[in-house]
Amino acid sequence: MFKVLRRMVSVIALAMLSFRAVGSFLSWIEKQEDSPHGVWIDEDELEDA
Repeated sequence: MFKVLRRMVSVIALAMLSFRAVGSFLSWIEKQEDSPHGVWIDEDELEDA
């Protein structure tokens, strides 16, 4: 009986952590899309500005 209860609690905890991780990842993606600057910046573009 205790083994079943312990497994159910661990499955619920794992599911909660998974949803939290997915939420964090999606918010990180959202922040990346808001950034107007790309990772690679051409030096010639900086000189023109």
